[in-house]
Amino acid sequence: MEKFSADIIVIGAGAAGMMAASGAAQTISSRLTSQTAGEEKQEGSGRVIVLEKMPRPGRKIMITGKGRCNFTNVKPWSEFSGHIHPKANFLKPSFFNLPPEKMTEYLQANGMESVVERGDRAFPVSQSAADVVDSLLRAAKKAGAEICCGKEVCAIEHTEDGKFGIRCSDGSVYDCRKLIICTGGLSYQATGSTGDGYGWARQCGHSVSQLFPSLTAIVPKGYKRESSEQKEYDGSPWYEGTRGHIGRSTPLSEAGSALCGNQLKNVSVTLIIDGNPVQTEFGDIDFTDGGIEGPVGFKISRRCVKGIINGSKAGISIDIKPAVSPEALSGRLMSLWEDISKDRRSAGKPYKDRFRVLLGKVLPQQLIPAFVKCNPGLDHKTLAKTLKNWKFDIGGFVGYERCVITAGGVLPEEFTAKTLESKLVPGLYFAGEVLDLDADTGGYNLQMAFSTGYLAGISAAKAL
Repeated sequence: MEKFSADIIVIGAGAAGMMAASGAAQTISSRLTSQTAGEEKQEGSGRVIVLEKMPRPGRKIMITGKGRCNFTNVKPWSEFSGHIHPKANFLKPSFFNLPPEKMTEYLQANGMESVVERGDRAFPVSQSAADVVDSLLRAAKKAGAEICCGKEVCAIEHTEDGKFGIRCSDGSVYDCRKLIICTGGLSYQATGSTGDGYGWARQCGHSVSQLFPSLTAIVPKGYKRESSEQKEYDGSPWYEGTRGHIGRSTPLSEAGSALCGNQLKNVSVTLIIDGNPVQTEFGDIDFTDGGIEGPVGFKISRRCVKGIINGSKAGISIDIKPAVSPEALSGRLMSLWEDISKDRRSAGKPYKDRFRVLLGKVLPQQLIPAFVKCNPGLDHKTLAKTLKNWKFDIGGFVGYERCVITAGGVLPEEFTAKTLESKLVPGLYFAGEVLDLDADTGGYNLQMAFSTGYLAGISAAKAL
C-alpha cells in the first residue's frame, strides 16, 4: 500500500481544482523562497497534490461552449452579480481576489490569448477549449503542484491530529494538513462529476441544499414520445425525485420532429408557474432533440426545473414579435392579408395556400409546418394573437446527463466567504460547482469556479 504526505491536497482537477492547486502552490513557493537559509523543512512541506479520478484533467472544460469554451464574462461586479444564484454576496470576496480581467491575464501569462465577443463573453482566440485546459495545467505545474490522474478518491476522514486521511480505489493512501474539495456537481457525469463531494460534505457535518439540473433543455408536453425514461432516472443517488425528468435520448414525437432544428431570434419568452408569469427574458431560443434550449431557454430553465420538481405546473409564452404592439401587428397582418387576397396570383387558390403565403411573410419557412401543427384552428384573424402569445405547457426537462450546471449544493453559509474554509471542520475548503452557487450561461459559471478555487488555494496555503 502506497502512502503519501502533502501539505495540501485538492480533490478534482477541473476549473476550480486546477486554480486551487495553482493558488496554493504559488503561495507556498513564495513563502519557502523567503525562508531563512538552513531552516529545516517539515516532511511534506511545500507539497501540493491534486487527485483526479479521470485519465486527464479538465474533461468538462473540454466540452464547454461546444468545444469553444466561453471561459469568463468580463462584466464588472455590479452587472456580473445579477447573474449569480441563489445569493451572489458569498462570491464577492472570491470575485475581487480574482476578477475576470485578472483571469484573462493569468491565462495569457500561461500561453493563451483571448478575445471578447458579444455579451462580454471571453473565448480563446483559437476557439479551442483544449487551450484553456492546457494553460490551467501549465500554470499549476509551473507553480509546483503535482497532478495525479486516475486517482479515484473513495473515502476521506478527519483524523484526531487535525490532518485528513484520503484513500483511493487503487489502494493508495494520502494524508494532508489542508484539504480542498473541488469535485464539481452532477452534470455531464461522463466527465467525472458524480456528486462525490456532496457525500463527503454531509459526512463532515455540512448541509446540502436541494439539487437539480440547470441550464438544461425544457421539454414541452407532446415534444417527446411516451417513454419509461420519463418515469425513471438512472443517473445518481443525489437526484432528488424523478418528477419531470425526461431522458434526452427519448425519441421525438411528430410535433417535436417538426420543431427540432428551428431557431427563433430576438423573441421574448415568459415563464409561467402555476398560472403566474414569474420570469421574462429576451433573446434567442433553439428547438433541439432535447427540447427548448438556446440562451433564453437555458436562462429560464433554472426556475422552470425547480418549479416542476416541487410539484408546480410550468408553461411558457413566446412573443415572436416583441417589438410590435398587438394592435400594430394585427393591423399589419390584416393589410398583408388584403394585399394577398387582391393579388391576381392568389385568384382561385384555396384559403390554405393563401394563408401560407401570409405565414411566409412573418415566420421562417422552416418553422411554418410546426407552427401550424402546434396551433390547430389558426387563421389570419387569430395569427397576430398567436404570434404574440405562442403557448407551450412544459412536461419536463433533460436531467444531469446533459445539463450544463448543477443548481443547489453545499451551503455557503457554513463557510467563511473570505477564505472558503469550513466553519465546522478546520482545514477543510470547498470551491466550485459543489457549492450552492450557480449562474446563467455566458461565462459566469467558469469564472465562479476559477475565483473560488484560487481563493481556496491561497487561503489554505496561508493557513499552514
